Amino acid sequence: MKVTLIYPGITECGFNSLKGNEGSWMNHGLAIISAAIKAKGYEVNLIDLRRLTGWEHYHQVVDERVGEVVGITMMSVDYDAAVTAAKIIKKIKPKTKVFVGGPHASICPEELEPLQCIDCIIRGEGEITFPQMLKDIADGKNLPKVVEGHRLENLDESPWADRDLFECQEEPFVPFLKAPFVTLIAGRGCRYNCNYCQPAERIMFGKKVRRRSVTSVIDELRYLDSRYHFKSFMLHDDCLTEDRRWVMEFCRQYKAEGFTQPFVAQSRADLICKHRDMVNALGKAGLKLCIIGFESGSDRVLKFLRKGCTRQQNLEAARICKKLGIKIWANYMLGLPTETKQEVLETYSMLKEIKPYHCSPAFYTPHPGSDLFEIGKKMGIHLIMDHASYRRNSYEPKIKGPDYEFLKDMLYKTIATEEKGYPGISTLSRLENKSKKLLARFPLLYRGIKFIKQKCRG
Repeated sequence: MKVTLIYPGITECGFNSLKGNEGSWMNHGLAIISAAIKAKGYEVNLIDLRRLTGWEHYHQVVDERVGEVVGITMMSVDYDAAVTAAKIIKKIKPKTKVFVGGPHASICPEELEPLQCIDCIIRGEGEITFPQMLKDIADGKNLPKVVEGHRLENLDESPWADRDLFECQEEPFVPFLKAPFVTLIAGRGCRYNCNYCQPAERIMFGKKVRRRSVTSVIDELRYLDSRYHFKSFMLHDDCLTEDRRWVMEFCRQYKAEGFTQPFVAQSRADLICKHRDMVNALGKAGLKLCIIGFESGSDRVLKFLRKGCTRQQNLEAARICKKLGIKIWANYMLGLPTETKQEVLETYSMLKEIKPYHCSPAFYTPHPGSDLFEIGKKMGIHLIMDHASYRRNSYEPKIKGPDYEFLKDMLYKTIATEEKGYPGISTLSRLENKSKKLLARFPLLYRGIKFIKQKCRG
C-alpha cells in the first residue's frame, strides 16, 4: 500500500518557501508517523506544500504520486490549506482514503466531521493508531469517522523521526548558532495550567508529561552527529526543565559523550529561579539560548493567565541566565483580555530591565481548545473571522477591547529593548524582501512588516 503524507504549512510563508530559518524545519509529527508506517512495510512519500509553486503544481503532484492513502497534519492556522489539499485529492482520485490528524483535528474534530473530503480523523497521537488503520483498510474494514489515537506510555518505544521524509537540512534561527543544525523532541505534554494553552495540550498528550529516557535522546544525538555532523541543535519540548533529575542526567551524559555543540531549549521563569544549579549545569553543557515565556510584566495579568510565575521571578530568571552567559529569547503577549494600558506599560518596563537578546512579541490570539478561548467566546470579544488569523502575529486585531494603535506603538518600544539595539530590524528586512513576491497573496503581511520596520527605525 502506498501512503502519501502532506504538510500544509504555507499560511504564513506561502508556496515555494522551503528555505531559511524555521521555513526549513521538518514537522516531527509527520516524520514520526512516517517512521512508524515504514516499519510496517508501507511505502511512504511526502508532499510538502512549501516545496510547490502553487495549487496547479499540487494538482500535478497529486496525479503523479498519490496512491491508496493520504495522511494530512493540521494546525488550526493551516486549516484552509489542509482542507483544500484534501478536496483536490478527492476530486482527482476519489477512491483515495484521506486521514487527518494533528492539533486542530484533535481539538476540533466536530469542525471536520461533516467534510466529505475527509474519511477519518485521528485525535491525539498516531504512530500506533495510523498503521493499525492501514491494516484495517487492507482487511476491507469500514473506517470510523473519528478515532482516538493510542497513547504510548513509554516514548522510548516510539520510533525516531524519519528525517529522510523532508529531504531538507534544517537551518539555525539565530546567527550565533551554526549549521548544520538539527531539532529533536525529548517529551510530550506540559504539567502547567496556563489558560491560553490548556486544556488543548492535555487533549493532545494527556495529563501526564511523558519523556524519553536520557539514553534514548543521547543515542539519537549520536546518530545525528554521525549523519549530519551537526554544530548546533534545539530541543523542541514545551518546557524541557520540568524534570530537574532528567535535565541533570542529560547534562552529565551529554558531556560524558564528548558533545560540545551549543543548543537551545525552553523553560519557565519560576523553574529557573527554583533550580539555579540545573540552569548552571545546562549552561556548562552548552545551553546558549533559553526561550522563556514571560508573557506579561503585570502580576495581575500573570495571575489571570494562570501562569504560575510573577514579575519578580521573570526579572530574577533573566538575571540568572545572563550571569551564566545564556542569552534570552523573550516571548510575551500584548492585548490580552482585561489587560489595561498601565499593565502593558508594566510589560514594557520589565523588558527594559531584562534587555533580552531577542524580543518575540505577539498580539494575544485566542486559540481553540484553551480555557481563555472559551472565556473570550462567552464575552463575545473574538474578532478572528478565518483560520488564517490564528497566526501568532503582531499586526492584526484579534479581540475587541484593546487599543491596537497604542499596542503597535508599545510593540515597537518593546522591540527596542533588545540588548543589541534593534537587531530585529535585520530580520524584518529579510521578511520584507521575501514578502514582496507574496504581496498579491498576503498584502497585510507585507504592509505590516514594512510599517513595523519603519517604526523601529523612527
